Amino acid sequence: MIGKHISRTKQRARYVVMDYVTTSLAFFIFNIFRFNMLDLEHLGYDSLWEFIFSDKLIIEQGMVPVACLAIYWISGYYNEPLRKSRLSELITTVGSALFCTLLLFFALLINDTTGVKLLDYEILLTLFGLLVIFVYAGRRILTRITLRQLKERRWLYSSLIVGHGPKSRKVYRTLKESGSVWAYDVIGFVDLHSEFGGSPIEIDASEGLPVWKWDQIEEVAANHEIDQFILAPEALTDDQLMQLLKPLFPLNKPVKIAPDTLSFVTGNIRLDDIHAVPFIDLTSPRISEYQRNVKRTLDVLLSALGLIIASPVMLVAAIGVKLSSPGPVVYRQERIGKGRRAFKILKFRSMRNDAEKDGPRLSSDNDSRITDWGRIMRKYRIDELPQLWNIIRGEMSLVGPRPERLYYIEQIVERAPYYGLVFQVQPGLTSWGMVKHGYASTIEEMVDRSQYDLLYLNNMSLTTDFKIMLHTINTVIKGKGK
Repeated sequence: MIGKHISRTKQRARYVVMDYVTTSLAFFIFNIFRFNMLDLEHLGYDSLWEFIFSDKLIIEQGMVPVACLAIYWISGYYNEPLRKSRLSELITTVGSALFCTLLLFFALLINDTTGVKLLDYEILLTLFGLLVIFVYAGRRILTRITLRQLKERRWLYSSLIVGHGPKSRKVYRTLKESGSVWAYDVIGFVDLHSEFGGSPIEIDASEGLPVWKWDQIEEVAANHEIDQFILAPEALTDDQLMQLLKPLFPLNKPVKIAPDTLSFVTGNIRLDDIHAVPFIDLTSPRISEYQRNVKRTLDVLLSALGLIIASPVMLVAAIGVKLSSPGPVVYRQERIGKGRRAFKILKFRSMRNDAEKDGPRLSSDNDSRITDWGRIMRKYRIDELPQLWNIIRGEMSLVGPRPERLYYIEQIVERAPYYGLVFQVQPGLTSWGMVKHGYASTIEEMVDRSQYDLLYLNNMSLTTDFKIMLHTINTVIKGKGK
């Protein structure tokens, strides 16, 4: 039987639908217990039927599953719909059910409290238990079906091995013989001799797999629906690794590398256990799925709140820009973000409109191109406020490596090849480097600042983000921006 490639979107949708159904069922059954445990006849409900189909309960029955789905998403359960283990699935389900129970208690059930602590606890435990049982049962059914389809090779996990030699074939055989639950479909190899020099290597005829040239990798990824890239060249320096990652990051697919290719660049990156075949994941920062989703949620909520609160300041800033010099109020400039994808960053214009008529040029403290009003805005970082919209759009985050222009990125990478790793994450409105160095006026300062970006990747967490934001707020209040 020939399998088909796995669709993460479809699998994620299956889990969402299953969670909605099981949560709805759990809450419906809970309301039956709720009626009997609380004896709600004194509130005017003459029968269970009347209680269940009351306007209040119908609204709750529609809203509760949606609210719980939001919590399930924040938990990170849907981030990797194809990689599930029984233990992690159980832990995530129990944690989500606990949060749902507390949310529903304070939002809906607090008025049902009887004053009898034992009974109140029984109500909460009933809701918690039903959510755990029904939601976990639904998830396990889907996960078991998925595992069975993988074992029967109905679904295939498409992989492209970047490299063409003894090492790449060894990786291929390891995947093939690992006994993994995953049905790996290695569609072929990519020959790197044209990229790094050397003579082309003849493929082992026993493998019978095609070999593509390096400059064909984007086309191959699109035509064959690649799920992941595995780097397995014969030898790889840090500089060469960055050269490989440069075109791979924009393809938005996991990039893995064999653990025997350890270096300064790969040494502190998360090890990803691919069902008994361990690889280092070069495209996933060291942050849990739960924290990743909470970070994005906070980005949107705080940025939206920030736009509302700062709107009077932004209005004054816009008027000041318009009066200070001719040209647009908001300056749009192309920057490189996550996965090396370009986007337009937004700023209040702080320089003359012809500031870069002679080409890209970094600013300095006494830069004559900066307007008087622009100098005030930079001091308090007011010129950066429009980037809150970039954050809401998903192009940036509140905290992350500062996005740079391609012109400067190429110069930084020449001096510090590891800089290419910053494209694992969304760029930030503020960063560890900005806290330590502020705005850079030379390439050397940009390289120094990039070292803190790498430290951030290796220590990425909500706690780290919170500390950086506190330092940034202190900088803004004291007017130490430059």
